[in-house]
Amino acid sequence: MGDILFLAHRVPYPPDRGDKIRSFHMLRHLARHGRVHLAAFADDPRDMDRPELAPFTASRAIVRRTKSQALAGLQALATGRPLSLTGFDDAGIRRAVRDVLAREDIETIFVFSSQMAQYVPAEPNARVVMDFVDMDSAKFAAYADAAKGPMRWMLVREARLLQDYEATVAARADASLFVSEAEAGLFRRTTGAQRVHAIENGIDTAHFDPTSDFERPEAGSQLIVFTGQMDYRPNIEAVTWFAEEILPGVQATHPGAEFAIVGRNPSDAVKALADRDGVIVTGEVADVRGWLSAAAVVVAPLKLARGIQNKVLEAMAMARPVVASAAAAEGIDHKGTIAVGASVADMVEAVTRLLSERETADRLGRGARARVIARYGWDARLAPLDALLGLPQNLGQAA
Repeated sequence: MGDILFLAHRVPYPPDRGDKIRSFHMLRHLARHGRVHLAAFADDPRDMDRPELAPFTASRAIVRRTKSQALAGLQALATGRPLSLTGFDDAGIRRAVRDVLAREDIETIFVFSSQMAQYVPAEPNARVVMDFVDMDSAKFAAYADAAKGPMRWMLVREARLLQDYEATVAARADASLFVSEAEAGLFRRTTGAQRVHAIENGIDTAHFDPTSDFERPEAGSQLIVFTGQMDYRPNIEAVTWFAEEILPGVQATHPGAEFAIVGRNPSDAVKALADRDGVIVTGEVADVRGWLSAAAVVVAPLKLARGIQNKVLEAMAMARPVVASAAAAEGIDHKGTIAVGASVADMVEAVTRLLSERETADRLGRGARARVIARYGWDARLAPLDALLGLPQNLGQAA
């Protein structure tokens, strides 16, 4: 395989949030087959220099993303483009891509997230692989269903324009990837696109191992944990729903139950939840494994979720009992290993039962870890990518 241009809307390191986990493992996998040239945005100043990426990249062009939502919105209205694109439209990245294409013999352009497809030349002299991950237009359509007034108009506009753009990108790409067959099928049905494939997320079970060495926080025996990026709207909605409507029902049976919201950049709404009885908001932590290990139950009460949830796989790998909404469980091979709740009553009953029945909780946790070891190793999940690219499939089999 020749040189690869890897375009990412965030620097794919550290692999500590959903998109970065997938993009890092994609990058690492491709680096086993060819020289990778990375062009990416940094929305955290720490990401401007990530020497940990040196073993996987021949060159790196990182641009700090500073454009405000207000400016991106004005540009979207003025140009008739989706806000998702204008927010990531940047002259620095364009120059970096142009320079790499002129300087290197690029055989494959790998695009991570639809926002970055705008940097692919109109007539690329290379194979184009588009990793949409999720169908973003469907996410905005779901947001629109719950919105009113001007916000609903904006979200409907975004969903419509972005879906048209996604279809155009897929028509030009040699392969379009999604994180689950459910997302891939939805995209095919909605857009009529072809050459659409599911490449599922995996999990590093050697890192997420309950017997490995990591610092554990001091916590009670009835700790309920949620992990995630806490300025992300679906996560904000999930923890708010749990803290306000589900936790009180659990505490009626288990007064000592505590709910820990673990993740960086908690919004003001999330911080305010710490005023409620039994709610802990940690902010960013050095290692999420400690909090997962301390959890009596891990919850994923997402009302809106696209694709496979890394937070669920991580909790399963840590052998914790998981209670998830149907949306959060979708796409994961979880039968018999996690509890799924569709309503407040369902969630209360499942969490309460697992706090009461420790043997049942431990059995679910052990089964969950066994399932991810057997099913979700990254090499196994990314093997179909090798087949799509015509690559030998016996390289890089280390976990």
